[in-house]
Amino acid sequence: MEFRSLSVILLLSSLVQNLHAQAHYFKPVLTVWPDWPQIFSGETITLRCSFPKPSVTHWTFYWYRESTRLHRSDDNLYILKHIKVDQSSKYYCYISNKQSQRESYWSNAVTLTVTERPKASLTLVPTGQMFSGENVTLRCDIQGHTGTEWRYSWYKDGDSNRPVHSSDVKREYSFSVVEFDSGKYTCRGERRSDSQRSEISDAVILIVSALPRATLTVDPRWSPVFTGESVTLKCEIQSHSNWRYQWYKGSSGTAVSQSQINTFTIRSAADQDQDQFWCRGERNYRPSSSQYSNRVNLSVEAETPKPELTSSHKGAALIGNPVVLYCKLDQSAGWKFYWSKHTQSPENETKTETHSYTISSVSVSDGGQYWCRAERGTPVYYTHYSDALWINVTGVSPPVSLMVSPGGTQHFITDSLSLNCEGQSHSAGWRVRRYTHSEKVSDCSSGWGSVTRSTCNISSLSTSHTGVYWCESESGESSNPVNITVTNGDVILDSPVHPVTEGDPLTLRCLYHDPKPSNLTAEFYKNGSLLQTQTTGEMTIRTVSKSDEGLYHCKHPEKGESPQSWISVRAAESAVGLVGAVVGVSFAVLFIILLTLLWCYRIKKGHKLHTNQMSEQKQRESGAEDTQLGHAAVQAGQTRS
Repeated sequence: MEFRSLSVILLLSSLVQNLHAQAHYFKPVLTVWPDWPQIFSGETITLRCSFPKPSVTHWTFYWYRESTRLHRSDDNLYILKHIKVDQSSKYYCYISNKQSQRESYWSNAVTLTVTERPKASLTLVPTGQMFSGENVTLRCDIQGHTGTEWRYSWYKDGDSNRPVHSSDVKREYSFSVVEFDSGKYTCRGERRSDSQRSEISDAVILIVSALPRATLTVDPRWSPVFTGESVTLKCEIQSHSNWRYQWYKGSSGTAVSQSQINTFTIRSAADQDQDQFWCRGERNYRPSSSQYSNRVNLSVEAETPKPELTSSHKGAALIGNPVVLYCKLDQSAGWKFYWSKHTQSPENETKTETHSYTISSVSVSDGGQYWCRAERGTPVYYTHYSDALWINVTGVSPPVSLMVSPGGTQHFITDSLSLNCEGQSHSAGWRVRRYTHSEKVSDCSSGWGSVTRSTCNISSLSTSHTGVYWCESESGESSNPVNITVTNGDVILDSPVHPVTEGDPLTLRCLYHDPKPSNLTAEFYKNGSLLQTQTTGEMTIRTVSKSDEGLYHCKHPEKGESPQSWISVRAAESAVGLVGAVVGVSFAVLFIILLTLLWCYRIKKGHKLHTNQMSEQKQRESGAEDTQLGHAAVQAGQTRS
């Protein structure tokens, strides 16, 4: 009996042990993927309920958070999408056999700890506007976490797929900025242990500006300068203040000066100053420097220039005609000109702003020796004097005159023009020449006209034909000069090419380029002042006097105004010769009558006749001496001039 009882006990004990082992074998295992020790909100978590029996289809799966059933499924996976902090808890799975509800099992518990995803914080050092060449640091911190557990990435302008920089160690990204680096920057971290990412940081804005630009100018602006001239370099920086100015020279960039003022003066330029200069600003605040300025080449010439003095008139100038002197100076610009004559003291030099000096109506006293020189800058720098130029003035008409056809000093472009040398006897051997600013002195045969004997023809005028024209012989004799002006405007003034004689009438006309206006009313000006308004388009001065000399032009209300032309007035030919001839004839007739009377009364008046003859002879000798002295004076004037 006792033996049977013991056997039953052992059998029951073995059965209990087998049932316990079987239950342990059938217990499902609940696992989490990804298996992170810390889960951030927003992640997707998968719970897997693994069961050792070969067929899963016979089982129903129940999912629990603590004691609350969450879901029932035939699948052994349960996915938690966008998990939240309040879903932190213990999770279970419970399985039940569909064929035998008494066969069911609980899994082990898994604990999910969900925390808010940390957000990266990006700091810009230094803050505010940055300038090219400066260093900036972007510091990325993960809130509530140490820096060593994260890898860091920095992004620009919202592109979170392509970091501009990544670091496995450092949370600071430092670099030297240029303007291209301007933009919005963000960062985020990735945890080393499980590759979990932080929230991306708020954006910080990096603004990179170019350094203030320095501009270098030179005063005076002309080049080259000459030894002894003063030159001032000026460094201008438009923005910011409190600059110190650094000056550099040469290809090696040698610093030649530093000052608080923005000018650097070379008071007396020398050969060693010929080089390249530039500048830059520096200061104690951001931006600490400017850009380098543009480079300026300073050219220095050692030899003092000497101008060349020329005249528009070749040969002797006729009294009353204009003469223009030109002081030619090829080197650089900025010159003012001084003109002197052998009869002038140096302090009485005539000064002009341009390189020409006009004697509008020459007289015998204008003949003589002339010089010119030029000056510029502060302090004043003078050139050498030119060589002397003799101006000859004569009252005798030249043997040849330049005739212009069609007449007038002004002409329209594309018109034709004929210039003819007409002499008192013949004009063979004479050629037409001209002076223009572009070509200086040249012959008709040089290409601007076609030559037929002593005539120069220009088939189509252009503004480049504006200049002074004259006839010149092979021996150097010349006609009076004629000013020709060619305009591309619609109005010209029809005025005489040669001086007008005092007492003669003068008619000026306003002529128009096609189409001609129906209203011919024109205004006439002298020396810039309104002289007359004429409905016929022409004005007449009935008796010209010396006071009528000047610059004339006309103006039409629709077509515009003409160029200016100088009108010269010469003195009327003296009537002394004619009066002398008449008086001479009268005296001859009277003398014959007296001889007849004296013959009749020779005895009575013989002594008186002898006395009268002696007196008359002395008068003739005295007149001859006066004539010889006058001729000698003209000869002397021609020789000096």
